Amino acid sequence: MLFCLDAVGQKAINPIIHADVPDISLIRDGDTYYMSSTTMHVNPGVPIMKSKDLVNWELVSYAYETLGNSDDLLLQNGKDMYGKGSWASSLRFHEGIYYVSTFSGNTGKTYIFSTENIEKGPWKSIEFRPSMHDHTLLFDDGKAYLIWGAGEIKLVELESDLSGIKPNTERVIIKNAHDPIKEEIMLPAEGSQIFKIDGKYYLFNISWPRGGMRTVIVHKSDNLFGPYEGRVALQDKGVAQGGLIDTPTGDWYAYLFRDNGAVGRIPYLVPVVWEDGWPVLGVDGKVPMELDLPKSKGLIPGIVASDDFKRKKGDADLPLVWQWNHNPVDGLWSINRKKGYLRLKTDRLDQGFLSARNTLTQRTIGPESMGTIKISLEGMKTGDFAGLGLLQKEYGVIGVEASDEGKKLKMKRFEDNVVKEIESVDLEGDEILLRAACDFNDRKDEAKFYYSIDGGKNWNQLGDVLKMKYTLPHFMGYRFALFNYSTQQTGGFVDFDFFKIDDQIKF
Repeated sequence: MLFCLDAVGQKAINPIIHADVPDISLIRDGDTYYMSSTTMHVNPGVPIMKSKDLVNWELVSYAYETLGNSDDLLLQNGKDMYGKGSWASSLRFHEGIYYVSTFSGNTGKTYIFSTENIEKGPWKSIEFRPSMHDHTLLFDDGKAYLIWGAGEIKLVELESDLSGIKPNTERVIIKNAHDPIKEEIMLPAEGSQIFKIDGKYYLFNISWPRGGMRTVIVHKSDNLFGPYEGRVALQDKGVAQGGLIDTPTGDWYAYLFRDNGAVGRIPYLVPVVWEDGWPVLGVDGKVPMELDLPKSKGLIPGIVASDDFKRKKGDADLPLVWQWNHNPVDGLWSINRKKGYLRLKTDRLDQGFLSARNTLTQRTIGPESMGTIKISLEGMKTGDFAGLGLLQKEYGVIGVEASDEGKKLKMKRFEDNVVKEIESVDLEGDEILLRAACDFNDRKDEAKFYYSIDGGKNWNQLGDVLKMKYTLPHFMGYRFALFNYSTQQTGGFVDFDFFKIDDQIKF
């Protein structure tokens, strides 16, 4: 009886994931759902998440470690891949094989990764040119296709081994995919995802009318090559871009996402009913906040997690919640598995947080979250700067800077293309706790930084408020970031004893 009372009225709430998990692609294999998402400039890439109920997700795999070794991927010679890397992926399951396809504007390539075991791998990789922007992968009648475009939607057939595009197969299947909106367009139809359901083809795209909001458009056809008939499928709250998923019991949902300020682009589920062969999204055309799905258990530890850096036999050095900013340099980081700390070393000079290699990141989460680290400083050299950051173009950091006169604790932020040192205090001792607290409630998008020198009993704010801004040059929600870089001499190191994440701002 107590169990029944506890279960009454407990429903899922939109957004399903209040964190930066954009451009999602979903499949269902029996009673298990898998989801892929965008990576941008962090590695490993193309996260694979798993759920039994469409609400509670956990990271289970990545499709690749890195995309290559060019200067922009390596953060060297003044180049970077902020806002680039790999974008929207397409997840498919075909004849016992899982496929994830994606593309990269800076490498100029399309990638298809495949595995028989989506949770454990290994993943095989195929890459070819050109880079097919926001494409969708389709296996149909013994052939494989990619559909992509912006406004004009095109199709190509792939070689039988998926190694490239079959010559002379490109064709336009929809001339003007945003035409159903009947308004002046700011963003042409893009973000294609195609589905074959009961013998008919359904193509999802998003478009953005000028002065309006991101809008879902659906086209339907009896034939893959057309003709297609299109409709506006959803125009509410800017929730858009995604596709369709069904449950084992026959219910349907659209999986979409919403631009939600500094925390990033966050996933929503929208119920779908079928009328006259068309998917009808929403409740009376609106995105409901409650869903007839199980209640969320929270994003910790499935999407983000605390880490004491202690490892048991068989554990990976880094859990899947961690991603490196750009390609990592393996010789400059290590895990002391027994004593439990992460060591970051330096071997070159850098002038700032955004150019520093081996910065280790996790997503921030909304509506609020707090990241706390303990850092040991004995190995620092003059000119080293290490600590905790909030990574985006307009970043904020709290860290310790070593000089010949001693160590100083500093809060800095990047604003108007200039790094501003907001406050500095002298620091005694070789251990300190640092904290970043993020408030995304009602898109407040503010963060404050704190420190403790007595083991966390008392906390002091350092600096002012970071006004977090989602910028297109980075195209990613803010991330907690553990960093160490040198500005004067190489060979220094710091040890991170733990990272703790909370889903409330509390002291």
